[in-house]
Amino acid sequence: MSTNTIQLKGITWNHSRGFTSVVATAQRFHELNPNVEITWEKRSLQAFADEPINELAKRYDLLIIDHPWAGFAARTEVIIPLNEHLSKSYLDDQANNSVGKSHESYCFNGYQSALAIDAATPVAASRPDLLPVLPQTWEDLIALAKQGKVAIPGIPQDTLMSFYMVCSTLGEDVAATKEYFISNETGIKALEMLRDLGQYIDDECYDMNPIKVYEAMTLGDKYSYSPFAYGYTNYSRKGYARELLKFHDMVSINNQKLITTLGGTGLAISASSKHQEIALKYAAYVASPETQVGVFFNNGGQPGHRSAWTNTETNAACTNFFKDTLPALDRSFLRPRYHGHMFFQDNAGAPIRAYMKNGGEAKSVLSTLNKLYKESIQL
Repeated sequence: MSTNTIQLKGITWNHSRGFTSVVATAQRFHELNPNVEITWEKRSLQAFADEPINELAKRYDLLIIDHPWAGFAARTEVIIPLNEHLSKSYLDDQANNSVGKSHESYCFNGYQSALAIDAATPVAASRPDLLPVLPQTWEDLIALAKQGKVAIPGIPQDTLMSFYMVCSTLGEDVAATKEYFISNETGIKALEMLRDLGQYIDDECYDMNPIKVYEAMTLGDKYSYSPFAYGYTNYSRKGYARELLKFHDMVSINNQKLITTLGGTGLAISASSKHQEIALKYAAYVASPETQVGVFFNNGGQPGHRSAWTNTETNAACTNFFKDTLPALDRSFLRPRYHGHMFFQDNAGAPIRAYMKNGGEAKSVLSTLNKLYKESIQL
């Protein structure tokens, strides 16, 4: 290896969507810039959601991050503000071609911590060979769940996102005031609706994240419908899974389609990196429309640039995943990103999961959420 070789290390998450996509971009970037070697490492999806980015920023130049870290990033400055390093025209293109609020999600108080290279929100998925008629309403969903055909991601992180979803769909967003997390009326109704569904969900689902839901749906024939799990275009592509999934928009509550909780991932650069200039060049390459539609998507990625979502060829390759779920992305809820929200997110899902699975007192669960919220905004 040449002494002039620049080596960058990146950390992403352990799925084809998160790993092979960026490995492919790193290889192509190296071919275009032979003196740059980029090595990507991977961690579990749960570690991706949980591990503090200040620790990762000490060890890696490039970080794939979750947007709830944006407030923490802006306060600690452990990753660089891209708005001070990338051109206005480039960032304007990213903003103008955002899928839903994906680009905005990484900007907190004017601090652009990452580029939205990946866009996702919970959407519906089905096995068309097993379920020719889709549920249209929450009541239809309950009826299908009673038949044992419905799988949901039931780990604490996902049940919390589902709670946000039902509250938003009922007309009230969480964390809108510092006085309480959600009003008693909306919070209790949302919890009771989730329990109505949760009692008919198999116990095994309460240990599943979205990936495990989709693996269960494609490896076996027990589950034919998932009403809301973060979408993965991989499972709608030929040759990836045993059976193809078809992804859809979701059921309605009171004639309002579910407003799910925005996810996706962003590419950030550590403030500790000794090679920020070349890291910026690579980040801009990955998030560019040409790469997003091409190398990134073709190697398992789920693009964050809108041009890839409206592209005829990308849609043809994944049974119109993008076209059919884009309305859900565009109306999705941008979850809280204040500095202490990760503390809340790490602790608030477990009581909701327990209530969905086992029942109990909705008022008590809501009281726990409000207590955690009060603690989190003091951090």
